[in-house]
Amino acid sequence: MTNSTELLHAIYQNAEMGVRTLEQMLDFTDDSPLKEHMKGQLNGYKDLKNEAERLLRDAGKDPEGLTTFEKARTSVMISMDTLTDKTPAHLAEMLLIGSNMGIIDALKNLRKYEGEADKDLCSLMRKALDFEENNAERLKKFI
Repeated sequence: MTNSTELLHAIYQNAEMGVRTLEQMLDFTDDSPLKEHMKGQLNGYKDLKNEAERLLRDAGKDPEGLTTFEKARTSVMISMDTLTDKTPAHLAEMLLIGSNMGIIDALKNLRKYEGEADKDLCSLMRKALDFEENNAERLKKFI
């Protein structure tokens, strides 16, 4: 697998995790401002996922999504973590932790692939990083 393909898979998987998480968590709140933020964040992840998928398919590759284990583990963790606390502050905290994980992942991948992967793909990863940083900053007001 080329560096560019690995970078695209990383972008795709991070966005897929965001989509799955937010789709599960949207039903946990009626707080309008948080719900609107979550919908916007969900749309951003969908856009990143679709862009990475399009670029992978253009390169003749199938997207490598999350494993069944990763999907199940994430779903169970969200269910357990919201079992007793579905307050907007707690949901925002969970999302902030997820965005921070996305920031770390994006930084690691940029360091690993910058200079080796296609510049446009590195730009897409920087876009994902900026998206995660913006999400993290906006979520702070809900905590």
